[in-house]
Amino acid sequence: MSENQNLLAEQRRTLILDEVRRRGGVRVNELTRKLGVSDMTVRRDLDALARQGVLEKVHGGAVPVVEASTHEPGFEAKSGLELTAKEDIARAAVRLVSPGTAIALSGGTTTYALAQHLLDVPDLTVVTNSVRVADVFHSAQRTSGQRQGAATVVLTGGVRTPSDSLVGPVADQAIASLHFDVLFLGVHGISAEAGLSTPNLAEAETNRRLVQSARRVVVVADHTKWGVVGLSSFAALDRIDTLVTDAGLPAEARAEVSEHLRLVLAGETADETDI
Repeated sequence: MSENQNLLAEQRRTLILDEVRRRGGVRVNELTRKLGVSDMTVRRDLDALARQGVLEKVHGGAVPVVEASTHEPGFEAKSGLELTAKEDIARAAVRLVSPGTAIALSGGTTTYALAQHLLDVPDLTVVTNSVRVADVFHSAQRTSGQRQGAATVVLTGGVRTPSDSLVGPVADQAIASLHFDVLFLGVHGISAEAGLSTPNLAEAETNRRLVQSARRVVVVADHTKWGVVGLSSFAALDRIDTLVTDAGLPAEARAEVSEHLRLVLAGETADETDI
């Protein structure tokens, strides 16, 4: 981490969280030196990250939160994390969408960011099991009216999860009858061994149906999802066509992912790097 007094709070907190996860814990005085900010600023950042549930404050510093494989954060808790990375990923992912195609978006804060960029792509049919994603399109229609080329949105129905996804038999049956060109899939965790996973058993089954109904599967996930394993796996890496992630993905993970699928690193340079 470089010393920079002009870092935005979001950037500082991302750097702090990465350092905590990488080292297994940091002290306040170490962070003040690395970031070039005051002790009070670091403590405020740690307080904010602790409220989001992503680290635990201890005397003089902070340590990572060890989450159970069944822990499922809510949408609001996740929406404040890795904002820059999610925006970079969304900008890269929208380039994979052609006008007039049928696409699917799963639940998640990264697919939510992508949905906002998709408003500018004409004549899409969008299938989603995300209440938040559907609301992006419906809000745009309420604001600007039914414009030519606006997306047609199909919301699956089902039982709502903490991440505001609709899952269960109703969602599964709706998805099984559909076929889409590209699925953009947000994930709780991704690893070489477990593939894609989630802490929610019903969501795992619904995601499995989404994957089965798609001609092409694109995972959109920031680098913090790598190495995370939820309770239930729903797809192996070789079932995925493309992973769009951010430049924070470690080199060893890049090499491992590239053995199985196309890797797009968003935000690494002026143009996204394709490996």
